[in-house]
Amino acid sequence: MRRRNVIKSIGSLAGGVTASPLIAEQDKFRLRYILSSAMYGYMPLESILPQVTLTGSEAIDVWCKVHGNQREQIDKMGHNVAKNLLAKHKVKAAVFTRYPLGPFGLVDEMRKIHKNFDAEIIVCGTTGPSEVKGKEAKKVVSEFLEKMKPHVSVAEELGMTIAVENHSRQFLYHPDSLQYFAELNSSKNLGVALAPHHLHRFQDQIPAIIRDLGNANIPFMYFQEHSDGMSKKTSKEIEMRQMPGFGGGLDYKPILRALKDIKYDGYCEIFMHPVPRGIPILPTIEEISKAINKSREYIESSLKEA
Repeated sequence: MRRRNVIKSIGSLAGGVTASPLIAEQDKFRLRYILSSAMYGYMPLESILPQVTLTGSEAIDVWCKVHGNQREQIDKMGHNVAKNLLAKHKVKAAVFTRYPLGPFGLVDEMRKIHKNFDAEIIVCGTTGPSEVKGKEAKKVVSEFLEKMKPHVSVAEELGMTIAVENHSRQFLYHPDSLQYFAELNSSKNLGVALAPHHLHRFQDQIPAIIRDLGNANIPFMYFQEHSDGMSKKTSKEIEMRQMPGFGGGLDYKPILRALKDIKYDGYCEIFMHPVPRGIPILPTIEEISKAINKSREYIESSLKEA
């Protein structure tokens, strides 16, 4: 009898561990992938849309020149035609990346893409002095947030989010500026398009930066690493190291652990820059999607270990 009771007790404990709310909550965590049209260079949007499902993505990020030209393709074919094309392939154009407009030129574009495509996020860079830190970073971030208020007001009206990238040679670059952004930003409709490849000098700080910003301040994140092949012509092998799982060396586990900790529910984009800009990262659609899937599988494997 005692033996049966002990076995029963052990079984109950094991069952209790399996049913733990904490473990159940961790099991629910998943990454939401979005496909960048720029990975395919200037290939037709109609050819790219079937790849959204094939790469495990739930939406598409529409890029403009020079990196891609799918935004220009939409204008050329007409927004109603593009809307029907997206519906045909059951794909949502959730994000539009519009760097040439800058952070203060987004209002007209936001109205268009929200009305015609129910877009959620518009991505751009920042402006102002380059790579500031310390007290200067706080001052510049504060001034930027003040200047953004009328633009953020439109985003709030539309239910959209403006995501500004932390980019080299711009003010939102140093960890100090990101920390002050987290501290001073008060709008859920303005956030950071977090780019680890622009934080390669501060690689060990990336998990802390993610936790400082929190889920509310990161609507969009790139899975891209720094590589010499980002900005100059190198071998394809070196260029591809920007993508997770291609030998770039960035440890994703602490990053993914931090994303788990903040219960991250924004979009994740597997990305790289070819040289020159505007060409596909590989010669064929099939090769590009296969490479993206290789990176996604690497991220998912790392996530299980995180």
